[in-house]
Amino acid sequence: MAARKAAGFTQEGLAEALHVDRSTVIRWEAGEYAPLPYLRPKLARLLGRSADQLREVFDGEVASDAVNFGPEVERALNWVDARAGWSAGEANRRLRSELTNGRAPQAPRVAARGEIAEALETYYGGEVAGHALYAARAGSARAVTSIFTRPEWLAPWTLDATGDLELVPGNDSAARPIDGTAAVRRLARVTEGDVRMTDAPIYRLTEIGAAAGSLVGRVELASFVEYALTADLLEGELVDALAAGRSVKSGELPLRDRYLPDLASVLDLRGRLCAGGVLALTAIARPADRYRGEADYLLLVQERSAQVLNAAGKLSVIPKGFHGPLADYRADARIGATLRRELEEELFGRADVDNTAGGPRAADPMHASRLSRPMRWLGERQDRTRMECTGFGFNLVSGNYEFATLVVIEDEEFWSRFGGEVEANWEAAGLRQYSTRDAEMLVELVGDEAWSNEGLFAFLQGLRRLREIGGSRVALPEIELGG
Repeated sequence: MAARKAAGFTQEGLAEALHVDRSTVIRWEAGEYAPLPYLRPKLARLLGRSADQLREVFDGEVASDAVNFGPEVERALNWVDARAGWSAGEANRRLRSELTNGRAPQAPRVAARGEIAEALETYYGGEVAGHALYAARAGSARAVTSIFTRPEWLAPWTLDATGDLELVPGNDSAARPIDGTAAVRRLARVTEGDVRMTDAPIYRLTEIGAAAGSLVGRVELASFVEYALTADLLEGELVDALAAGRSVKSGELPLRDRYLPDLASVLDLRGRLCAGGVLALTAIARPADRYRGEADYLLLVQERSAQVLNAAGKLSVIPKGFHGPLADYRADARIGATLRRELEEELFGRADVDNTAGGPRAADPMHASRLSRPMRWLGERQDRTRMECTGFGFNLVSGNYEFATLVVIEDEEFWSRFGGEVEANWEAAGLRQYSTRDAEMLVELVGDEAWSNEGLFAFLQGLRRLREIGGSRVALPEIELGG
C-alpha cells in the first residue's frame, strides 16, 4: 500500500494501468496472493521498484543472484538446460546476463504482412504439387499470404460433435535439437516485458486429410513451452532480418534452417511440433437503423496487444486462440470446442477459461450453469448461431496449422440484448466495427498491411462464405481466389 501511494496511484488507477480489477489490487495489499509473474515487471516499473524489491514485498524473498524468476520461467529455464545439453542453472545464468546487459527487447518488432509473405515465398521457393500460398482479390485489393493450403481445404463445413480432430495417445518426448541461446533471449523478453507465457498443454497435429465434406485428423498432447521456445521464434528472426535489410534466403536464417527448412518439413507432421490455432470472423446480425441504414451483420476485427506471445500489434479476426485442451482433453480436441471457449474468453468476459492464468479449478468450465449470459442465451436455440470452418492451412511463419472459422449470430435480438457485454480481453489492444453492407471500407481493410497472415486468411474466407449465406444483409465485394 505504501509503495502504491508513494508512486501516486489509487487502487483504481493502479488497476487500470495494469488492466486488472480493483479487487485484485485489494487482495494483493491484503496479502491474499501475489501478482502473477507476467504482471510483475510492469508493476515494478509503475511503483518505481526493482524486480528484487518487488519480490521482497510480495514473496518475502531476499534479493540475491539465486532469486527465482517465477515458477513458469524457472520451469522453462530447466527445460532449456535439459534440451540444450547445458549444466543445471546455465540457462538461468544466461538469462540474468541478458537482463543485466540490457539486451532483452522491450517490444516485438512489426513487419508488414505482405513483406513477410513475400520473404517466405523467397525463402522456400519451389512448389509442392496441389499446394500453394493462399492468395485472393477483393475488389481492387489483392493479398498473398503465408498460408500454405490446398483447394479442398478451402471448402466450408459445419462444426458439430461428429467432425474434425481426434485425440490419440502419443509420446511427444523426442529430444529435438534446440537453439538454447535463442530460447533464453525469448525468455528475456517474457521476463522483462508484459508477455504472458504459461506451459499449458496444447495439441500437436500429426495427421490431416479431407473426408466426407470436411477435414479429419489426429492430434496428440504437447508442451506450449517447447513451441514458444522453438517454432515460435521463427517470426522474430524473420522480422529482425527484414528490419536490418539482411537476406532471407536459405542459409541466412539459422533458426528457420534448423526447425522448418523446406516445404517438405512443413508437411512432415510427425517430424516436427506442429501447434495450431483456431480463429473466427464473428458476424452479428443487426436490425435496420435510421443512422446506420439497412439490416446488416456487424464484423469485429481486433488489434492484438503487446502482451500476446505472437502476432503482437497485428490485426486479426476475433476470437483467435491456440488449439489446446481446457479440462476434457479428448472432447476439447474438436475445433468447435476451442471456438466456443474462445468466444467465452475473448468476447464474453470469462476469465476463468483463460489458460494463461493457470489450469481450471472447475471440473467442467463450459458447463451450462457457468456460461456467460450471452453464450447461455445463444445456446437456448440452435437457429440463433451458425458455426462453420471456412478453411485450413499451414502458416509458413512458424509452421502452425490454422483453422479459419466463421461464427454468425443470426438472431437480431442478440445485439439489442448483449451488445454492451461484448468486450475483448487482454489479448486485444482494441476492437474495430465494420458492416457487411460497407463494401468500400471492407476492400480498404483487406489492403491494410497491419494484418497478420492468418488473420487475413480467416477474414477473407469468412467474407467469401458470408457472400453465399448472408442474403440481403450483405453487400460484399467478390472474393476471387488466386487473384
